[in-house]
Amino acid sequence: MAVDKSMNVLVVDDYKTMVRIVRGLLEQLGFKNIDDAIDGTTALQKIQQNDYGLILSDWNMTPMTGYDLLKAVRADPRTRTTPFVMITAEAKTENVVAARQAGVNNYIIKPFTLAVLKQKLSSVLGEL
Repeated sequence: MAVDKSMNVLVVDDYKTMVRIVRGLLEQLGFKNIDDAIDGTTALQKIQQNDYGLILSDWNMTPMTGYDLLKAVRADPRTRTTPFVMITAEAKTENVVAARQAGVNNYIIKPFTLAVLKQKLSSVLGEL
């Protein structure tokens, strides 16, 4: 089944340049409805107001980390199954394990390429 590239996608990162990079890569992959948030708290507010088909979040943010956002998304019955991909410079094994246990669908280590993003998203959403 083809991936619905008109789904709402949320990119969460406190670094505006990273948001711009991820948005550009998503657009290259054909996604059209891309929203962003500067931290987990802002993202959670947006998630409660909108339906997203995919969430891509950085780990290191304040006041709410991407890890805490992931746990909040998984705790809400409405968003429990929303595909969630962590994008972070944190390559520590314990972080990857913690994110997996919290229900992350995939994990991308910065820096990354369009090919890596496509491969990781394909494993979560289906062939892009």
